[in-house]
Amino acid sequence: MDLLLTNGTVVTMNREREVLAGADVLIQDGRISRVGRGLKARGPRRVIDVAGQVVLPGLIHGHLHACQTLFRNYADGLELLDWLRERIWPYEAAHDADSLRASADLTFAELILSGATAALDMGTVRHYDAVFESARDCGFRLTGGKAMMDTGQALPAGLRESTESSLSESLALLERWHGKEGGRLRYAFAPRFVLSCTEPLLKEVARLAREKGVRVHSHASENATECDLVRQRMGLDNVSYFHSLGLTGPHVTLAHCVWLTAEEHRLLRETGTVVCHCPSSNLKLASGIAKVPELMDAGVHVCLGADGAPCNNNLDLFMEMRLAALLHKPRVGPLGMPPLRVLEMATLEGARALGLQDEVGSLEEGKRADVTVVDVRGLHTLPTPDSVLGVLVHAARSTDVSHVVIDGQLVLKDRQLLSLDAQEVAESARRHSARIVERASL
Repeated sequence: MDLLLTNGTVVTMNREREVLAGADVLIQDGRISRVGRGLKARGPRRVIDVAGQVVLPGLIHGHLHACQTLFRNYADGLELLDWLRERIWPYEAAHDADSLRASADLTFAELILSGATAALDMGTVRHYDAVFESARDCGFRLTGGKAMMDTGQALPAGLRESTESSLSESLALLERWHGKEGGRLRYAFAPRFVLSCTEPLLKEVARLAREKGVRVHSHASENATECDLVRQRMGLDNVSYFHSLGLTGPHVTLAHCVWLTAEEHRLLRETGTVVCHCPSSNLKLASGIAKVPELMDAGVHVCLGADGAPCNNNLDLFMEMRLAALLHKPRVGPLGMPPLRVLEMATLEGARALGLQDEVGSLEEGKRADVTVVDVRGLHTLPTPDSVLGVLVHAARSTDVSHVVIDGQLVLKDRQLLSLDAQEVAESARRHSARIVERASL
């Protein structure tokens, strides 16, 4: 059935960045059919009056770990490498397919409730089918892949894999899932970071990604100690090392990029590599603050992400937008991160991070219908000026999201999940989280 969202303020994020008051969005066959005023409902069509609300492209996470959501609140007070070795890797190794499905269900429920419609995800080493199965069943748009880790200090047995098995399992997942559900599910190679991957693995990922036409998703330069270790072992900085192996380009998304040299800034710009800014994570792990305004001013594509729940501790892109808008102002001035730029990071640049800039990220005729509706009539958002961009970035909250559409399907209506049972998700998450903590024996 077609869907008409009517009487809203439509933030199109089209080329002209038009914002249309009292406008409508017509959705047909999974795509945006028309955007404008005075569109009439004809034939079998669901109509939702969104007067007093803002209609915008679905928010997009450019870096996520759905496998970690069950560990939320269990890994506080640690810096990156200790956080991984003492908490996250043991917990990830304790996953089985059922617990990973519970973690993914919890993730996608939280994302949909907070207005997100798509994400680029990195899993743990095993059981990644469960994440795709969850996204398939709840209607979420997912680009993701299993973590690739064929080396590394203090790796638990459950995360150890050979170079050959890492590649073969990744290729098998690609064959099973890439392009499924009408293209809503897509595969990405996910070598975890330089310190957990051998050079032969990274070189083969670079080759295969180009051969198969899929994305590469990794971490780079998140933590100063990590950068020192990479420099000592490889003789190059993170991004420079990736570049030497063929792991830069428009098909590559690198999370964090906090500790970059001038040369790495240049490489990111010239290769079109996408950077994902994760401000909450970088603060909680005491990693630092990425020079995002400078990167964007230089022409580097930068999107937003929450990272994993244990280093955040939520998956709320409204919080990340507000933080990204405010965090850099003391250094670059009050105009350094205006609301429009931040919204671009959460929509258009997020689409680019998934390689889907021609399909999602803006409300334009012919694009896939990924849409979020935000109610801005709450006391904490009033009064609302003619320009709603600042309202969305500085004042709105994830709890203001009223409706979410993914691929033309209504998955949230009036704050009620339609493709997931919230009570079942919560009960399963509590049960499986307890089992993981017990199995990890930390």
